[in-house]
Amino acid sequence: MINLGRRLLWELVWAVAFRPTPVPLFGWRRFLLRLFGARIGRGSHVYPSVRIWAPWNLTMGDRSCLGRWVDCYSVERIILGDDATVSQYSFLCSASHDIQDKELRLVASPIGIGSHAWVAADAFVGPGVTIGEGAVVGARACVFKSVAPWTVVGGNPARFLKRRKLRKSRG
Repeated sequence: MINLGRRLLWELVWAVAFRPTPVPLFGWRRFLLRLFGARIGRGSHVYPSVRIWAPWNLTMGDRSCLGRWVDCYSVERIILGDDATVSQYSFLCSASHDIQDKELRLVASPIGIGSHAWVAADAFVGPGVTIGEGAVVGARACVFKSVAPWTVVGGNPARFLKRRKLRKSRG
């Protein structure tokens, strides 16, 4: 019952004080999320259209980003490392239903997105998935198994495409 009360209060705060804010007010949204138990690193960006089911299950490293219209179904923990990016319209889903159970009971498992990883636009990341450090999930990919560090995956279901090779920056 306590969880339901927190969820209802969060939905009210999201609708009144989070969602209608102008895009540049990242600090205000970080403050609201922290107020509800989220652990948000310095310089992280959460856009006003982002949906977060339970902020107390969200951890974001420094300079990480949840882009426009990202949906975090955070029944279980969702953790983003430093400099991780989740692009627009992506869905991070930490719970599903046990299809072997006639009651279809809810089962939840955490999602981890490593430092320097990128989940591209409109991707789906399922319960229990870890996206390794520096990995890239291609646009519209559906990820049901963990992704190795510094690899690129794409498709539905997501499959290995190539290793990620970093070039030296010009400068």
